[in-house]
Amino acid sequence: MATTKRKTGRKPRAARTRTKAKSAKLTRVAARPTAKKSTAIEVGAVRFSHPDRIYWTDVEITKQQLAAYYRSVWSRMAPHVIDRPLALVRCPQGVGNQCFFQKHAAAGLTDPRIHRVKDKMGEELIYIEDLDGLLTLVQAGVLEVHVWGSTIGDIEQCNRIVFDLDPGDEVPWSAVVSAARELHDRLDTAGLKSFVKTSGGKGLHVMVPITGADWETTKDFAHDMTLAMAADNPERYVSKMTKSIRRGRIFIDYLRNGRGATAVVAYSTRARPGAPVSTPVGWDELGPDLTPTKFTLLNMSRRLARLRKDPWVDLAEVRQRLPDLAKTRR
Repeated sequence: MATTKRKTGRKPRAARTRTKAKSAKLTRVAARPTAKKSTAIEVGAVRFSHPDRIYWTDVEITKQQLAAYYRSVWSRMAPHVIDRPLALVRCPQGVGNQCFFQKHAAAGLTDPRIHRVKDKMGEELIYIEDLDGLLTLVQAGVLEVHVWGSTIGDIEQCNRIVFDLDPGDEVPWSAVVSAARELHDRLDTAGLKSFVKTSGGKGLHVMVPITGADWETTKDFAHDMTLAMAADNPERYVSKMTKSIRRGRIFIDYLRNGRGATAVVAYSTRARPGAPVSTPVGWDELGPDLTPTKFTLLNMSRRLARLRKDPWVDLAEVRQRLPDLAKTRR
């Protein structure tokens, strides 16, 4: 009797082996992570490419988050950055990668929202006029914004003096706070109202608004004030930036008040771990609970929501001229 083969639907062993190998190969390929595609977005009038690029890897802050932060603080930051010559710290690939200092509209800063002007010596200066200008800097990888002590409209007249209290190794925070208060008192004795902010680095910045003085006069005033503090307390302060003499003491940096020198602007982020922000504070806030990196991009909204009054709200109303320190000391 003839036998009938039953169709099982199964492939020969060799074919099954080849099929399994092919399926495994396809599975392995499908399991590989694919590159995340970044879609360009519009922030205000500025087009942001790669908005999800991480600028601070330790806290995972992106380009888009930095733009959102600046939009949230713009009303407070604008008076301190608009129409002032700029110097910028750019880190296009984020903190921890290559960063560089830029003062001119070279590659990456040719957008028309970054304005240019030449001074009397033919040097090109850059500045911004609005929030879109600041957002354009963010798109270009700018993580720190530094400004001159003068405006584009009157480049040769300084209208803001900055004393940078820069502690050397082994200087406790309490000593930095004491130095700021002593400087405040000395300025007050000279008839000058002063304001203070965290640097976002290691120390504090004491800022003095003035109606205007030429650069030489301004720098001489700042230098004289620094020399007086160093002479009265040589064990605490130094007036020279030489690192070998700064251990255990505070360098009172008056050099930021020369023509072309800059200081980080209020509310700017810093290209440092944690995304610290240079933050205006009240004199009554100085103490052990305040550190130079306490305020960051991540907690600034909470700080501003709790503030009853902007510590620098009266700054624009201050009208004061530099005194003659020689006469003040008599």
